[in-house]
Amino acid sequence: MLRRSLAVFITLCLLSASWVSVRAQTQEQDPRYFSETGHNVKGDFLKFYNLNPNAIFLYGYPITEEYVDKNNKTVQYFQRARFEYRADLPEGQRVQLTQLGRETYISTGPLNVSNTFACRTYSETGYPVCFAFLEFFDQYGGVAQFGYPISGFEYHENKIVQYFEKARMEWQPWKAEGQRVVVSDLGRMYFDKLGEDLGLLSPVKPLDHTSTDIVNLQVRAFAWKAVTLATDSQLIFVIVQDQNLQPVANASCATLVHWPDGRAEPTTLTTNTNGVGMVPLSFVNQPYGSLIYVDVVCTYSRFSANTTTSFRIWY
Repeated sequence: MLRRSLAVFITLCLLSASWVSVRAQTQEQDPRYFSETGHNVKGDFLKFYNLNPNAIFLYGYPITEEYVDKNNKTVQYFQRARFEYRADLPEGQRVQLTQLGRETYISTGPLNVSNTFACRTYSETGYPVCFAFLEFFDQYGGVAQFGYPISGFEYHENKIVQYFEKARMEWQPWKAEGQRVVVSDLGRMYFDKLGEDLGLLSPVKPLDHTSTDIVNLQVRAFAWKAVTLATDSQLIFVIVQDQNLQPVANASCATLVHWPDGRAEPTTLTTNTNGVGMVPLSFVNQPYGSLIYVDVVCTYSRFSANTTTSFRIWY
């Protein structure tokens, strides 16, 4: 009896472990939606992304869906990388990083580095990696992640940078110690260089049909009439959107109208399903030429954003 019970227990454990393993594999295959940019990552590209514990830091968020490009290659763009699918390579090596550094590099002239003791030179390309860039290079994957250096230090866009085969590092001195080296956003740069369809950048809905997360608000406001009569009516439109410019319904907004006589008139509104709210105004005998401005603050969940608009009383 004891033997039989033990056998049943072991069988259940094995089945449970197998089920958990299958479920984990299935979940890894599931599409993952990134609310920050409004795009999905799935299949082999998602597995490759998830294998890197610093994926968001090194690759950024997806800025397109997976698609077949003009060269009949399956690709997906991220802020700092582009993934390519290579069916001709062995299993586990089929997702490759596009050599964005090589594809976008245009030299602006080298900066002299005098302390060669703090550098490591790669004979494959003849360039050294030095100082904080070398620490960053070693910490986040070295040649396997970034490829070999293809430039020394250079100035690009008023920043000290260094190009590698697959990436570009840049120095941001205003950041805290240990955070001053970052990977440049070459994904969008290469996307624009190739003249890809801008429609591919537009946010999409989650493939798994889950609700999207709001990570920040964007608030805009404008007056129906840029100029009005001294005695007139006016409408102030308030538009609330999420990080992907999708409408946010039921956002609570407070407006404050500043009149020429010093009065500040408060009003509240709630946005509709299109993320729009309106403030109607009526006024009489306002001074000619005066500027009336309106402060707007909107909140939704734990997020808040503000803006200002104005209109003028015409002569």
